[in-house]
Amino acid sequence: MFPDYLTITSERLGSDSPVSVVIDGDKASLARHLAAAILEEFRAGQARGNGATLILPVGPVDQFPILAAMVNEANLDIRDAVIINMDEYLTDDAQWIPADHPLSFRGFMDRLFYSRLKPELAPLAANRIFPDPDDCGAIGRLIEARGGVDACFGGIGINGHMAFNEPPEPGETMGDDAFAALPTRNLSLSRETRTINSVTVGGETAVIPHRAVTVGMKEILEAKRCRFYCNRPWQSAVVRRVLHGPLTPACPASFLRTHPDASLTVTDYVAEPPDIMLR
Repeated sequence: MFPDYLTITSERLGSDSPVSVVIDGDKASLARHLAAAILEEFRAGQARGNGATLILPVGPVDQFPILAAMVNEANLDIRDAVIINMDEYLTDDAQWIPADHPLSFRGFMDRLFYSRLKPELAPLAANRIFPDPDDCGAIGRLIEARGGVDACFGGIGINGHMAFNEPPEPGETMGDDAFAALPTRNLSLSRETRTINSVTVGGETAVIPHRAVTVGMKEILEAKRCRFYCNRPWQSAVVRRVLHGPLTPACPASFLRTHPDASLTVTDYVAEPPDIMLR
């Protein structure tokens, strides 16, 4: 009645997957792990002399104040780092929602990260990038000019999405190669994504936008390193599907298994099988 992958124990998680798996304590521990990993990419970019080029999520979120404190404490100059945030919600007329909207990812990054950095250390304003709904191709051009993305960090949605790369809707079909090549674009959000994202507003799905702009599967999978993190209890099932289920557009993050340097870090409770499998 249940897929076999749901029975996989924490000890066996990732055992037959090319994606390396790290189990790292609780939510706070995972946030520190993620912040430290981003910091090391900043350090490497500074050592090269050209700054890191990173794709970053807003979700998980707890790492950003920690990362700001780490940068400030180390007095690390990240002015030349280029941060490409994965996505942003759109209005009905295909524009970014206002930065002062409570759900705006741009506003979140300003409040929880950029404004907490010492001004003399912070990335230049021109290096704080979100996909532009009016020029989706700009992300690809920027990445090419920078010589590629050093690392893509992210989380995984309840339907397996990375950034807002949603699975095909029922009745839609797309081959693996075509799905993996999807670029930055505007798209409609799935019902599953809007529902789980409404948890942050008390379950009121009506306030979650229907449209978004997202970096594509192409940009994520072409990054030199993919570092994904899961800290929500409901991710126990989806991480098993990602690591041990079918490789399919129906679970976009399963394509991490095609990447030469991908890792997935989870909390100890996400590493445990779903509760019903333990009864």
